[in-house]
Amino acid sequence: MSRPLSLLAEERPDFAAIARWIPANARVLDLGCGDGSLLRYLKEVRAVRGYGVEISDADIVSCIANGLNVIQNDLESGLADFEDNAFDFVILSQTLQATRHTAQLVREMLRVGQQGIVSFPNFGHWKNRLSILNGRMPISPELPYQWYDTPNVHLCTLHDFEAFCREHRIEILDRRVMGGGREVSVLPNVFGSTAVYRFRRQA
Repeated sequence: MSRPLSLLAEERPDFAAIARWIPANARVLDLGCGDGSLLRYLKEVRAVRGYGVEISDADIVSCIANGLNVIQNDLESGLADFEDNAFDFVILSQTLQATRHTAQLVREMLRVGQQGIVSFPNFGHWKNRLSILNGRMPISPELPYQWYDTPNVHLCTLHDFEAFCREHRIEILDRRVMGGGREVSVLPNVFGSTAVYRFRRQA
């Protein structure tokens, strides 16, 4: 059974942040869409028209059960099935840190979409720093895995991602940083546990 939208928004505060940036009826591609929760949320609150891309058989079944358009594909193989500028927004939600060819995938996002949106756990959060100081890899709601079974291969901080954008000629249009379900404005790279960015190719 699908979870209520209010529960989804409570469990994933980045959903509401993403929805604020997307106008009604926008064309959306959700990469690594999982069970389709974000796409279902955006369809309900913004009436978006979109597709999800997912590799997991179980998640594909969940997406179809929720009435979502989903394509089974490995993100690491690229987005060659999609034409240039086919979407208004291409979203990579809580998946950036698990991609091996990050720069290539972000370039592809900005080829097939006018704008990109990513959300990711901030490795610079103070609790993660404290764990490292204590000699242990951090475990948190945003990073729930042990070091030996984590799917995450490229953890980063806010400063890391912003440097990446500068180096790859990507213009950051907006940023939301959250901690404990609230937006963080003071020392976000220290007190923010989740970051959400909206960006586009530099003119």
